[in-house]
Amino acid sequence: MHFQEVVESEGHLIDSHVMEQIFDKVVECNGRFEVEQFRIGRTNSEPSYLRLKVEAGSRESMDKLLAQLLGLGCGLVDSGDAQTRLVERDRCAPEDFYSTTNHRTLIRQGQQWIEVRNQRMDALVVVEGSQAACRRLRDIRAGDCVVVGMRGIRVVPESKERDRMAFAFMSNGISSERQVETAVRQTAALIRHTIEMGQRVVVVAGPVVVHTGGVLGLCSLIRKGYVHALLSGNALGVHDAEAALLGTSLGVRIDDGRQEEHGHRNHMRAINAIYRCGGVRQAVESGRLQSGILYECVKNDVPFVLAGSLRDDGPLPETITDMNEAQDAYAAQLKDAGVVLCLGSMLHSIATGNMLPSWVKIVCVDINPAVATKVSDRGTGQAVGVVTDVGLFLDLLGKAL
Repeated sequence: MHFQEVVESEGHLIDSHVMEQIFDKVVECNGRFEVEQFRIGRTNSEPSYLRLKVEAGSRESMDKLLAQLLGLGCGLVDSGDAQTRLVERDRCAPEDFYSTTNHRTLIRQGQQWIEVRNQRMDALVVVEGSQAACRRLRDIRAGDCVVVGMRGIRVVPESKERDRMAFAFMSNGISSERQVETAVRQTAALIRHTIEMGQRVVVVAGPVVVHTGGVLGLCSLIRKGYVHALLSGNALGVHDAEAALLGTSLGVRIDDGRQEEHGHRNHMRAINAIYRCGGVRQAVESGRLQSGILYECVKNDVPFVLAGSLRDDGPLPETITDMNEAQDAYAAQLKDAGVVLCLGSMLHSIATGNMLPSWVKIVCVDINPAVATKVSDRGTGQAVGVVTDVGLFLDLLGKAL
């Protein structure tokens, strides 16, 4: 017995290689396809249209295939309204709940298509009256009405639009052979464009910013108004404070790269100094902390979030050690973000990427090409990798802006 469904997709299917991905996915799932209709866009603004009949050997195989095609922008023809079901108890969704992608999503209710708000991957769609929004599993409550199955759902992947403001390096993948100056120049243009559009620039930074001498460059960006929020872990705050208070980073002198005598304890001395003041803001206001990344954030009213981890020393008073609270704080600062600049922090970059919709651009800068690759492989397809020294990149970017 064979199961058949008819799906359709519309957009820049050829330019963005979406059509070949659709065909490949059917074959990978041991299915068959027949193109019923294909209409190619004849101008730079006109979309293409594809209508496809797909076939699978079992209902289970068909459901898996449809789930894959839905993420590529294919919707069932004449699927009717989205199916919903009530949640019976907190944090326990129906087993067939729809799990979101990071792409723009619409659901059909009462013969109308409603755009889902707060788009993010790995969430559920909660319907309230004529509105729908993404919500994490841990935030689901008894009585919530959630979307189940795959009918009445339309996903719109980001596509390569022919007439959109283009940055060449945004479509060139990850390469260590790309000229750093070119990537910096295009990143600067992207940041300017983002601010002109009224959106925010968010920086996700690891302690490598301090180790590689990138503090001055990042401080320059903050002072000039090119950074609207800073997201990081406890380590960046500690090493930034150590560098500002004692001139070392992990006990290594910033000015000449030599090991400071008894420098291994400097990071603990820095933490202690901040605690004695009562916190980072109090350390700035009292004059104890007079330079550095967190100093510039306080002075220029740029919010920062420090998320804790199991290995943290201290941690600093501002560090959020409850992971759910830290996630919420990150998500709050990522609202209205137009571009996110990830600097030498794989785990924080992946976490941030998972919170973002696919139309928010991510520039991931790291000396290790595997970091940018992992960020993309975790589902954040809008990330572009710049393989270079973070300190050099920040220095050049500060000058370019």
